[in-house]
Amino acid sequence: MTVLGDGPPTLYDPGPVPGPGGWPVTYEQVATGSLPVVEQPLVPRLSAGLRLHGEYQGSGFTEPKYIARRGDGQVVQLSRLLYLVASSVDGERDTESIAHRVSARFGREVSGENIRYLVEKKLEPLGVTVPEGQESDEVDAPRSDLLLALKGHRVIFNERRAARVAGMFAWLHRPVVVAVVLLSAVAMDVWLFGFYGAIEPVLEVLDQPVLILVVFLLTVASLVFHEFGHASACRYGGARPGCIGCGIFLIWPSMYTDVTDVYRIGRGGRIRTDLGGVYFNVVFMLGMAGLYFATGEPFFLAAVYLGHFEILEQLMPAVRLDGYYILGDLAGVPDLYGKIKPILLSLVPGRKGRAARREVAGLKKSARIIVATWVLTMVPLIIGELGYGLWNLPRIIATMTRSMVEQFSGTGSAFADGKLVDGLVGVLGCLMLLIPMGGVVYLTVKIGGRIVRAAKKSTAGRPRLRVALCVVLLAGLTGLSYAWTSGLTPQPLPKKPPIAPILQPGVSTEEPQPRQATTPDGNASTSDQDASDDPAGTGPGADSPTAAGRSAGSDAPTPGASSDASTSAAPASSATAPGSASGGSSRGPASSTQGTSADPESSSPGTEPATPVSSPTPSESIPPSPVETPSPSAASGSPGAS
Repeated sequence: MTVLGDGPPTLYDPGPVPGPGGWPVTYEQVATGSLPVVEQPLVPRLSAGLRLHGEYQGSGFTEPKYIARRGDGQVVQLSRLLYLVASSVDGERDTESIAHRVSARFGREVSGENIRYLVEKKLEPLGVTVPEGQESDEVDAPRSDLLLALKGHRVIFNERRAARVAGMFAWLHRPVVVAVVLLSAVAMDVWLFGFYGAIEPVLEVLDQPVLILVVFLLTVASLVFHEFGHASACRYGGARPGCIGCGIFLIWPSMYTDVTDVYRIGRGGRIRTDLGGVYFNVVFMLGMAGLYFATGEPFFLAAVYLGHFEILEQLMPAVRLDGYYILGDLAGVPDLYGKIKPILLSLVPGRKGRAARREVAGLKKSARIIVATWVLTMVPLIIGELGYGLWNLPRIIATMTRSMVEQFSGTGSAFADGKLVDGLVGVLGCLMLLIPMGGVVYLTVKIGGRIVRAAKKSTAGRPRLRVALCVVLLAGLTGLSYAWTSGLTPQPLPKKPPIAPILQPGVSTEEPQPRQATTPDGNASTSDQDASDDPAGTGPGADSPTAAGRSAGSDAPTPGASSDASTSAAPASSATAPGSASGGSSRGPASSTQGTSADPESSSPGTEPATPVSSPTPSESIPPSPVETPSPSAASGSPGAS
């Protein structure tokens, strides 16, 4: 019998009769109401913004890989069969039609049920196709949780404007132009480092702090020009560049260029695109050198000098900068960090090790060597950097807190005093301080969260292992806390004057005076041990004006003190307290000599000391000098007075 549409069944024929527009049923099925459920053909749809880039050229895998990019920017790798299915989905063909098309292109018979399975179990979880029954084309597919990826993307040049910029500069990638640029860069470096002196322009900029802002703006301009290099190289290689934007990478603002389309061109084109940013840094430095010759302003050469460090930083393959992608394209593996886990697990015996070894075996031999070398180099480096950061955590926090307090208080004081320009520049300094501080906090939280989640997952259902892990962790934290509190870890750096005072308004630019050593009874120690041991002043160092002056803790020299007298008195001292100027230069203000003097008689040039002068005790004051000095007279008293 045949049931047609929604009409009543014909009950007189008990046998199955196929017919157009219906499906075969039996009399028993109609009588009992157990009619077969027929699935409607599935018409899959691609997710919004999905782009299929084709085969990954120059792949380091034994099997060919195909690249697709979702609308949210996530790149996924597909097998050949999955890529053929995705490329046959147009929102109109059902699974049967797609099966016929894929079978012809794949070379093997694929059924409609096979297509339904691949769509529902493979492509939908990857966000390539839209789940059945969903009206919107937007998908909420999982993304790779990359710790060292760019965060907080903001588009600066959209795809249309980026393509226009790339077309303007594409000619710079012609081989003849590249050769001329590189030869000119070599000549520039030989002149700058070999004849002119590369550090001199930097020192001149530091001597005029307002030029630091100019060099900072030039550095930002070089970063933008760097991204133009990636976009233009992508365009020159035959691919289509995407947008240019900015975000936060690790702890600093950074820029990026969407060049995902290069995955469909050859390995040479991808490496050219990877090197395009560094190449444009060289072009930018040549432009700065040309401006120096045209204007004679040294800050252009300072920007050239700093540009070399930017290039070295970009070429490091440790994080996701240009060097990382260069190494990945050389190996033919687009995600090197994704191979850290399987390569390490492949060293573990057992079931997990076998599964990881099968995944690693999917790489070509040359790619396995490159990736394994990179993994075995980077993992100890990352662990060492993490341990070094934890060991120095107290000094990092202390230095950051001190800088933040001084920066905010100085900037607030500038605004309170009506110094609007100083306050605005101080705000820039605050941002430059807060960004790395926020980055340190962010990385700490992310790394800690990952460690906790990994520990919970690995010890799920294994309470003994979890307890043992907690004990080990607690012991490590206890030892680290003891090192922090007992002074085993390095102490914070002493306070130094700001290099760029314009960015730190209100912060003292004077060199801080060293603290004076104290004796066990709490009194200030003398710089000449013999003077303190000989109250009568008859010891070998009693006639030393340096000893008399340092014993009361004064770091300021008396104008007119004899340099020869202090120099000759220095060897007579049997011991010198920390911070004394014996045999060296004094850091006191208005210093014109190497020694110090507290004896009025010794202040006259060419006059020999009359009688030995006893060293004053901490409760006595030094006889006043006949000449006024910029430093206050040390009266005795508190240790470290100056």
